[in-house]
Amino acid sequence: MTLFELQDVCFDYEGIPALHSLSLKVEQGQRIALVGANGSGKSTLLRLLDALCFPTCGQVTFCGEALTQNRLRNEAFSSEFRRRVALVFQNPDVQLFNPTVFDEIAFGPLQLSLDRKEVLRRVEEILQFIGIDHLRERPPYRLSGGEKKKVALASVLVMQPDVLLLDEPTAALDPKSQSQVVDLIQGWKNSHTTVVTATHHLDLLEDIADVVYVMEQGNVVSSACPAEVLADRELLVRANLIHEHRHTHGTVVHSHPHDHRHKHPHHEH
Repeated sequence: MTLFELQDVCFDYEGIPALHSLSLKVEQGQRIALVGANGSGKSTLLRLLDALCFPTCGQVTFCGEALTQNRLRNEAFSSEFRRRVALVFQNPDVQLFNPTVFDEIAFGPLQLSLDRKEVLRRVEEILQFIGIDHLRERPPYRLSGGEKKKVALASVLVMQPDVLLLDEPTAALDPKSQSQVVDLIQGWKNSHTTVVTATHHLDLLEDIADVVYVMEQGNVVSSACPAEVLADRELLVRANLIHEHRHTHGTVVHSHPHDHRHKHPHHEH
């Protein structure tokens, strides 16, 4: 089942192009990674999928229905869409605003008008799943970067979305916290949940994705399984995901790709 379809989508930030004639599909249950250098359009694409912004040209559809500003003004549609699709921002401070971790996680379910017992059940379940029960009474602003990421993830997972959008979920984390976040993403997957992750950490791809879209200057330049993408050194150099170094030996200059990937948090080399 196709959840999202983008057809010839463009997007500009105050006249500065961010996406160019981008077309792709997101199928139910897929685990997709968006990779590309800074400025390649990954975050913009996630914001379009979450209907936080809308295309300058082209069309984005969700379950066959166009995602437009007018459509999102319909309260019933908007409520259902927000329940089914959720975005975890790169900077957790953007989405943490409640006085305690418990309140932060309970906020979303309370907006769904769920029974109080169901809200409490969901919050307790997710506190245990994420491993942050000991933080329940702490104010989010006093947490470490890794703890904030986990709370932001918990505040989204508690909504039980069909589609989980993650913007650089391991950015600025120490290796242990990176590993824990990857484990949480893996632990949450099932045949129904769709996960789209924007990242520049190539060593995560085989753990978090079945399909990789390589982005360059606002468009998708390649799509393949993680192993194929990682084996295509020329593509990775062109997309500025690894760098080509030149070495001089006497009068001869040799150039070869040099891998600047982050070490995998699970495996130290």
